Amino acid sequence: MKLHIYQDSAVHFLADSTARPQCRVRLASYALLLWFICGASANIRAAASNSVARVWNERALAAIRVDTPHPPAQARNLFSLSVCMYDAWAAYDTNGAVGYVYRGKHTADDVAAARHEAISFAAYRILKERHAYSKTFTNTLAADDAQMTALGYDTNNLSRDTSTPAGVGNSVYDAVSAWFINDGARQTNGTQSAPYPDYPPSQGGYVYINPPLATALPGITDGKDPPHTVVDINHWQRLKIVNAIDQNGFPQGPLQSYLGAQWLRVRPFALARFDATKPWIDPGPPPYFGGASQRQFVKEVVAVITAASHLTPDDGVTLDISPGAYGNNSLDFAGAYGNGSFDIYDGQGYTNNPVTGLPYAPNVVKRGDFARVLAEFWADGPNSDTPPGHWNVLANYVADHPLTVKRIGGAGPDVDDLEWDVKMYFALNAAVHEAACACWAVKRAYDGWRPISAIRYLGGLGQSTDPGLPRYNANGLPLITNLIELVSTSSVASGRHAGLTPGKIAVLSWPGPPTNSVNQHSGVKWIQADAWIPYQRTNFVTPAFPGYFSGHSTFSRSAAEILTAITGSPFFPGGLGTYTNYPLGFENGPSQPITLQWATYYDAADQAGISRIWGGIHPPIDNLAGRRAGSQCGKGVWALARTYWDGSVTNTPITLVMRKLDAGANEIRFSTPRGFYCKVQSTTNLTVPFADELGGPTLALDSSITLTNTITGSQKFYRAAMSSAP
Repeated sequence: MKLHIYQDSAVHFLADSTARPQCRVRLASYALLLWFICGASANIRAAASNSVARVWNERALAAIRVDTPHPPAQARNLFSLSVCMYDAWAAYDTNGAVGYVYRGKHTADDVAAARHEAISFAAYRILKERHAYSKTFTNTLAADDAQMTALGYDTNNLSRDTSTPAGVGNSVYDAVSAWFINDGARQTNGTQSAPYPDYPPSQGGYVYINPPLATALPGITDGKDPPHTVVDINHWQRLKIVNAIDQNGFPQGPLQSYLGAQWLRVRPFALARFDATKPWIDPGPPPYFGGASQRQFVKEVVAVITAASHLTPDDGVTLDISPGAYGNNSLDFAGAYGNGSFDIYDGQGYTNNPVTGLPYAPNVVKRGDFARVLAEFWADGPNSDTPPGHWNVLANYVADHPLTVKRIGGAGPDVDDLEWDVKMYFALNAAVHEAACACWAVKRAYDGWRPISAIRYLGGLGQSTDPGLPRYNANGLPLITNLIELVSTSSVASGRHAGLTPGKIAVLSWPGPPTNSVNQHSGVKWIQADAWIPYQRTNFVTPAFPGYFSGHSTFSRSAAEILTAITGSPFFPGGLGTYTNYPLGFENGPSQPITLQWATYYDAADQAGISRIWGGIHPPIDNLAGRRAGSQCGKGVWALARTYWDGSVTNTPITLVMRKLDAGANEIRFSTPRGFYCKVQSTTNLTVPFADELGGPTLALDSSITLTNTITGSQKFYRAAMSSAP
């Protein structure tokens, strides 16, 4: 992205830019105000639709805000809830819609009332099941009961009589619960204190390669006597944090435990693979230290250091963050960074707002304010919805916007609030669940490093620029004036590197939170590279799972694909989404009010991605790989979800392939939508009917089924058949 950067506080344009007149047309009716539920804005809500699906979605989001964040598990919960609501809605549909798990069809004199009740019972029961594992389960389960009672329903009605809406809802829950209970997440193996545990090592569970990093001490050791350091810097190093807490303030640790290590095995919605030990989407490994990608590894590390040097409002640098100058990025651009530059994206904004036809007005802000606001706003910190929930909040506000026309895919007839909501939640939360499966599978497969370990490690090695200077190491950090420098006796005496140790490598970076975070900000200072920390709370530091690739980037792009598809446009209603006056939590700021702006859902997703680089959580490669994987996830989900809505999923073509294993056996593999019953039939002569192979119908739990048959006779013809029931 070519940013419009200014070196003083005056507002002006670069010589090669075209000044745009200030728009004087009243645009209030076109601006989408996205009051995300985090920080000080927790009690600000948009006017909700009357949909009962919206009621239960809000109940789920409220529960996430008071629980220990677990992005993949919470994405799975949101998808499970959405399946319950969609399947209960589809149970009364007469226009061809097919349920994802529950496929019974029912009638009622008052279909609207029946759907309201069936959705409520299904949603209530799945939330009760999942919230039993919540850190705040006592209050959360009571709130679930209170919501059901407020809707006028009996929480003790356990009927499975499908002639009643309550019976339909409870039956939908039974089917959905059974579908997800053995999906690989190990839900039933968990407790409130330790939900969703990994498999034991004897069953393929994760084994830590490196000792932990004690964040309160310099270097990358575990702080013991004698200290233990990394075995392989290319692998994730969990943290040892004094007084550790999670994003919602619950005590943790002090040793991090890998969150979601088993998600390599969790069943997604649309993704397919042939090898269960491999990622669903495999972009290849991240850059590694000490190998062919060493140079890129160093560039990634330098990019994070560069980003950290931006975290001050006092350097006089400003950016134009208007959609007229910022956004419209491609997925092809790999970035230009690693030498002090910081070109993560290639977009240069949009010529005009497509709704108003007018240019977007400039929005010039201090770079340090923008970087810090993004790092915290998208971090999904205290009392937040986590990234999957964050995009549900965004989708709800799009649904409530007066300019949103509720036509599925932007075409066809207008639909009511309930149909919009059940289909939107189904696709959106399938997409964030898909993103979790794709992303966490890669995290497990490559066990990728985090910036805190890599920066400290390279800084500890020394400088790689000049063999004639002290602390030379060909694998260390490059010296870049005003960013990465060698501390000397004279530089300490001059005050440039005051308080640092001669011979150490210094980086210009955020030094940690100030003593008084309410009234002070830290700015950036020269600190020793081997003591570098990200722009995060000192009792949180970095999430408890490997880095490569970024969950925020994957969730956000996948969700953006769905919002683009279901609305029929990549642009926010009115061509502009905004958020104003986000207060910082790590330190005082921003120094001036900031209005975040996005022309498209993709622009918002890209801000979520770059926020993790400014936050020191990910290098740029994690963002790029996540954006690309997220796009694949979202598009694949949308293509499949629509086939359930129009019923065409039942006519999904089956591809059957066969290979000979040995003289006495062959392997038959065929594709199938998950959740349908499939069987193989055969005949020795096409003039006689096909007969079922032994074993009968099989429930498809994955995207393909493999069978091994004994070879008999001189020839045999096979076919595969699919049905909704055995």
